[in-house]
Amino acid sequence: MSVAILCSGQGRQHPGMFALTGDAPAAANLFTHATGLLGGRDPRVIVQSASPEALYHDRTAQILCTLQAVAAAAALGDALSGQLVVAGYSIGELAAWGVSGRLDPIETLNLAAERAEAMDAVSQSGEGLLFVRGLPRPVIDALCQTHGTAIAIINPADAYIIGGRLEALAAVAAEARGKNATRITPLPVEVASHTPRLARASAAFGLKLRGLTPTAEVATSARLLSGIDGLPVMRFKEGLDKLAAQISRTVHWADCLQACVENRARAFFELGPGSTLSRMASAAHPGIPARSLEDFQSLQGASAWIARKFAD
Repeated sequence: MSVAILCSGQGRQHPGMFALTGDAPAAANLFTHATGLLGGRDPRVIVQSASPEALYHDRTAQILCTLQAVAAAAALGDALSGQLVVAGYSIGELAAWGVSGRLDPIETLNLAAERAEAMDAVSQSGEGLLFVRGLPRPVIDALCQTHGTAIAIINPADAYIIGGRLEALAAVAAEARGKNATRITPLPVEVASHTPRLARASAAFGLKLRGLTPTAEVATSARLLSGIDGLPVMRFKEGLDKLAAQISRTVHWADCLQACVENRARAFFELGPGSTLSRMASAAHPGIPARSLEDFQSLQGASAWIARKFAD
């Protein structure tokens, strides 16, 4: 039996996101390193003082979200020493490589910056993502084909993230509303992630990844899942190829959650920022307890909850 660790994507950055990790001694070096990547700006100060627009800027957002995941894993320490299955949502998949021990956490932060830079280099202004819930897959496929957009992420229960030009997404939203979609929400993301529009970014990031070698901790008992198919990463290089491809291919998040269940996860625990993934997991698999780090007032409380789930 295992605990599923979920690494969050962009979109839920907020002033209190480092409340439990920002002062953790085990994560201090990670915040110092991230400060360098952010031009000398302390990430704990950024989230407290930056405008919403700056907080959601692609490169800043990817570094902040990756930092939260690897800092949380460092701060929780031995609480995560049991058998784990680790999955990450969008940029969270890169963080999952650090959390699972496949990559060094400092290297993971460097790669978050390089990933964002590769994406920004090929993105055009006026692109983004749209959330649509309540329409079946054939209808979503038809909307995408009609308006030149693409499915970026497949979530459980007929929930989809669609990427493309903003004017095309507005047309998708209008038509989806007419077809009685239950929820339609533009997302605070500046690029059309996980769509073919970013194929050149996948290629560029793939070149960066090819020079990597496994860390000494690669024999960790954590099972790491690939976002584009929900399958476990068994071979380091093959997994990195999928990680690069994920930038421009659909993320099958519903399959990742199902794979956690099939790997006998007895609980879901989201590292944050936010609690979107834990709530999604709870809705999709109501028989399995799901919490986020942000549900707790202390690292000790979170560690105790995880320990109880390992013991159940």
